[in-house]
Amino acid sequence: MHAMVGDHVHMYSRSVGMTDRRGEIVEVRGTDGEPPYLVRFEDGHAGLVYPGPDCLVEHRTGDGQH
Repeated sequence: MHAMVGDHVHMYSRSVGMTDRRGEIVEVRGTDGEPPYLVRFEDGHAGLVYPGPDCLVEHRTGDGQH
């Protein structure tokens, strides 16, 4: 998995009753765009993310849209 600052992460819920989480990658700590990623989530919290199979990176497009 590769990502850049400004890409978004969508982490799908793995359990009933839990909600999906979305956030923006604010720092890439791995080499060549690899994890871990520092992500600022929609609720304002930030955390280090090592994406698993329940995670999707949504890359920025050239026009600023996702």
